[in-house]
Amino acid sequence: MAQRVAEIMTPDPVTVSEKTPVAEVARLMREKNIGDVIITEAEHVRGLVTDRDLVVRAIAEHRDPDSTTVGEVCSSDLVTCSPQDRIDQAVQLMREHTLRRLPVVEGDRVVGALSLGDLAVERDPRSVLSDISAAEPNR
Repeated sequence: MAQRVAEIMTPDPVTVSEKTPVAEVARLMREKNIGDVIITEAEHVRGLVTDRDLVVRAIAEHRDPDSTTVGEVCSSDLVTCSPQDRIDQAVQLMREHTLRRLPVVEGDRVVGALSLGDLAVERDPRSVLSDISAAEPNR
């Protein structure tokens, strides 16, 4: 069983600048079959935006997706972990802060992403969440 975040994280997550339009981020999520994108500036983590953020903070507020930037709707008060952290530490962070995703950073540079799905596949492979996380996309 894996012990460190580096062993189960998704390396090289999708990143965009905070000036990227919401519509472009939504298209990236669709193309890559992902639910979050990390906002960076010169590889330094600045925020995280999820598919839910796009719906609740942009679409539901009637914002123009072509002129609204992801920086306007992202979460910028981030909790992160290190690739060297123990998986149990990352789980505790997610519990404490009620998070579904954690950017993985070394220093201030993003190197990966850890999701509940990653944890389910590793720690509870017979769970429904694990099955969903490991399944092919249903486009």
